[in-house]
Formats: sequence, structure tokens, C-alpha cells
Amino acid sequence: MAEGYLPKWTLKTEGVVMPDERLPMGQTIVVGLQHVVAMFGATVLAPILMGFDPNVSILFSGIATLLFFLVVGGRVPSYLGSSFAFIGPVLVATGATVGSPNPNIGLALGGIIAAGALYFLIGLVVQMAGHRWVERLMPPVVTGAIVAAIGLVLAPIAISSASGASPDNQAGSDFARWISLATVVAVGLVAVYAPGMWRRLPVLIGGAVGYLAYYVCANILGLGQPIDYAKVSQAAWFGMPQFHSPVFDMRAISLIAPVALILVAENLGHIKAIGAMTGRNLDPYLGRAFMGDGLATMLSGAAGGTGMTTYAENMGVMSVTRIYSTLIFVVAAVIALVLGLSPKFGAFIGTIPGPVLGGLSIVVFGLIAATAGRIWVENRVDFSNPRNLITVAVALILGAGNFKLTLGGFTLDGIGTATFGAIILYHILHAGQPAAAEQPQPAE
Repeated sequence: MAEGYLPKWTLKTEGVVMPDERLPMGQTIVVGLQHVVAMFGATVLAPILMGFDPNVSILFSGIATLLFFLVVGGRVPSYLGSSFAFIGPVLVATGATVGSPNPNIGLALGGIIAAGALYFLIGLVVQMAGHRWVERLMPPVVTGAIVAAIGLVLAPIAISSASGASPDNQAGSDFARWISLATVVAVGLVAVYAPGMWRRLPVLIGGAVGYLAYYVCANILGLGQPIDYAKVSQAAWFGMPQFHSPVFDMRAISLIAPVALILVAENLGHIKAIGAMTGRNLDPYLGRAFMGDGLATMLSGAAGGTGMTTYAENMGVMSVTRIYSTLIFVVAAVIALVLGLSPKFGAFIGTIPGPVLGGLSIVVFGLIAATAGRIWVENRVDFSNPRNLITVAVALILGAGNFKLTLGGFTLDGIGTATFGAIILYHILHAGQPAAAEQPQPAE
């Protein structure tokens, strides 16, 4: 790495481009735009599902990425976007309906700020004491259990949205269900069969296919409620989005703040993966990365945006292009800022039909739960060990059943009890065990 707080980027025109190298300006802009496309589907979908303004979230994804860039000194190539880990806790804490404006967005923002503050404090400790204690506190068996519990909590919400259910129509409609299923199939086909870079954009492209299917069936064939574009035509091309102020409520904070633990595990895995791709040891920057992400989450929550996290979608782009220059993400962040300042863009996003969002929810929420299996498999978690098996089993049921527990006036819902339950139970059951016995055994 170059000396100084920021790298002295050297020009590179071919081959692998490392974090402290750069492409010519034209190529830098093109690759930066590609990263915007990669993050777009998920960063827009998360706020929509939580009832947030997608313009605010896109705007703050750009600000968050720039803040992260500065905190890590331009050493870690990463884009920050809306975190899906917040969806379940936010919906539970606010009582919001998927895809509808959140009536209690202030409560959610207070919880998001608390999560960001906890995340920042963890990063501060990691910066001073190293990151090994995080891995000991939340080994893969615990992390996977928490992630799976979050996915299961969201399952009823996804099905309700996919069915087109509303306060006036609890049963939903078959039309909505078929559109949702068509969206699910489109996402799957893109993820498996699309060529090249298109395969890395299944949410964006699959959602577009579902949108087109709904438009044809509703606006042309008259089979459902047609899409109304009146607000799109009335919206200005450029203008400030609508910001919101946080409200600090201890119940909402107790539900949302534990998400910081998921973000720590997620960011830890992402940065280690980037280190492996670049062949550089990025562990010294883990504490600063956590602090940067925590600050970005607090800043976003203070104005009406979602919690932020590093994005696997953009890691996929780096893996394919082998371009790791951190300057690419400065360009991507600036483009996101411009998009966030377009009310017309936000109005168009608001025309996405509920059944399409429901189909995307089925896939996204399911992937959250399924990610647990990937964590366990990649880390060779031994489920023949009853300590691991019981830890996971209890966490899954606490989450799926939305088990509530009141302690000292604070109420933890399913996600909170699953999170703390998995951590505490794991360490109780492993008390007195030698460290070697806790490590995953290599596959034969």
C-alpha cells in the first residue's frame, strides 16, 4: 500500500486493477455505473418493503459509500447499500405493511440509529483489541441461526404481500398470486440462465419482468388494478427527497439494535472475501470498516434512510471484472447521489405493483433464511454435535414463533430473543469445552 492516509493511485490500463491503482477516467466512470446497476435492485427494494422513501435510501447509499471510503482511508473497495437485515425488525417494531408507506417510520429510524451506534462501538473495540473476539462470540453456527431466524420471521409477511392482501381484502386475489409467482420464476431464471453480468442482477431484471407482466395483464387486458403514472408525470426531475426525523422508543430500539450483530458478521465475511480476491490482508482495516458502516447507518437513520451494509452484489462485480480500485466506488457513490435527488425517479419506483414486490419478497426473504445453510456448509458446522444442534433448533423456533420476552420494561420479539438466545445458549452449552472441540472438522 502507498504511504499516507489515502493511497496514491497509479494508472493501470489492463489486467487486474488493485485497490491503490486506477483506470483511465472514462473507464472508471463506466465501471462505476456498472456498480450502481449491481446495487440498484436490492438498495431500492429494501426501503420499499419497509415503507421508506427509496430516494432517501439511494441518496444515503451514496453518502454512506463516500463516508466509508474516507474512514477506511480508501483502502477497502466496497459499496454500502440498504441492509435487508433491518426489514424484519423494522416491520415488527412499526407494525407496517410490506410495500406501503410506513406510518411509524420515526420509531424505525430511532432503532436504526441505535443499531448504528452499537455497530460503531463494536468497531471501536475491534480497532483497539482485534477482531478475534467477534469470531469467538458469534461463531458460524450462531451467525447462521440468527440469519435463518430473521428469514423465518419474514415468511408470513412475504406471503401476505404476494397474495395482494390488504385491510379491505385479507384473502388477497388469485391474480396477485400468479403475478407474484411469475416474478419468482423470472428471478430464478435470470439467476441461473442469464449470460455474463446479467446473471448478477436477478432482483432487478426479475422485478422488471414481473412489472411488465403486471402492466400487460392489468393496464392492457384489464385483469387487475391498472398502474397509475399520474404522479410520475407530475414529479420534477430534480429536487430534495422527503426526510424524516427519528423517534427514540425503547421497545423499537430493543427490536432493531441487535441487527448490529448481523452487520458485524456480514461485514467481517465480506472484507475477508475481498482480501482473498485481492491477495491482500485487510484485517487491519476491519475496525475502521465497522466504524465507517456504523457512522453511515446512524447518518442515514437520522434523515429517513435505511441501515447500511457492504454489498455482496458489488463484490460479485469485482470478482468478474477483477477491478478493485477504490476510486470506482467514489464514482458509483456520486451517481447514486444524483439518482437520489430525482423525485421523478422516486415516483416511478412508487408505481411498482404490490404483487411484484410480493414475489421479490418471497425470493429475498427466502434467500436470507437460506444463507444460513451456506454459512453452515462453508464453515463445516458439525450438527452431530448436540450443542450446535440445540443452539440452532431453539433459535429457529424462537424466531419463527415470534417468542416475546419482557425484561426490565424492555420487550424482545422473536428476532431479539433468537439473536441473544443463540449467543447465550451456545456459550452455556460450550462452557468448559476445549477450543479445538469447537472448531469445524474438515470434510473427509
